[in-house]
Amino acid sequence: MEGIIVKAVGGLYTVESPDGVFACKARGIFRKQGISPCTGDRVVCDGEVITEILPRKNVLIRPPLANLDKLFFVLSAVSPAPNLQLLDRFLAVCAYKEIAPVLVFTKLDLADAQRYADIYRGTDIPVYFVDYARRETVDAVYKALEGAVSAFTGNSGAGKSTLLNALDVRLQLETGDISKKLGRGRHTTRETALYTLPHGGRVADTPGFSTFETEAYAQISPDELADCFPEIVRVTEPCRYSDCRHLKEPGCAVRAAVEAGNFPQSRYDCYCEMLREAMQRKAWE
Repeated sequence: MEGIIVKAVGGLYTVESPDGVFACKARGIFRKQGISPCTGDRVVCDGEVITEILPRKNVLIRPPLANLDKLFFVLSAVSPAPNLQLLDRFLAVCAYKEIAPVLVFTKLDLADAQRYADIYRGTDIPVYFVDYARRETVDAVYKALEGAVSAFTGNSGAGKSTLLNALDVRLQLETGDISKKLGRGRHTTRETALYTLPHGGRVADTPGFSTFETEAYAQISPDELADCFPEIVRVTEPCRYSDCRHLKEPGCAVRAAVEAGNFPQSRYDCYCEMLREAMQRKAWE
């Protein structure tokens, strides 16, 4: 029997298959092999035992999710304000792992999010603005989930669970308030589970993140990092040197694009920081 893991909690896996939904355990050999089944994995089961994990097209470590088509970043216009450096790092990982990113801005009644969205105009990343007083803005996000395996992520308190509840009232996910002392949201999602929406799309609500270690998700080499930033890929003018890293080299077309305002400074700064980290990484790490 083949199926997909829709929930993983403490070594117990809920597997959804054409024959129904089953509670399964994984073979002990997986642990010896250093393999851990996770939500989104396509698996083969023999009775109530997962005997094989089918090849993954991608996997995230935290939250543990496999075979994602899209990753929706839910960003509040304020309280908490978007952490753009965190977002840019995650967007680079999405490009590396071939996951299509989507930006969704919430809490528009408290602040204008357009200034944040403008930063990503040169990336072709879809951007949605959700105003719960206008149902069509929620419906647009719902339509974007159709036919895909997706996940919602973002800072705690940005409104991920609230948005999912608006997309499908059957979910009734727990939501939380912003801690005034900490200035960020309290975690209300404690597990990663895939939900099937009425139109067939699958979506996961994930525990919110407050820190992000890119190295834990993908070790992007210095030679591959530029391809993870669409603004760099779009620069058609060649640099003076074919092996240009776009840092301090003379005649760099990418730096010229930054100076011309075609590549947001914050995005370029994130690229430079990630590149320096990648160049300092030891070959065996």
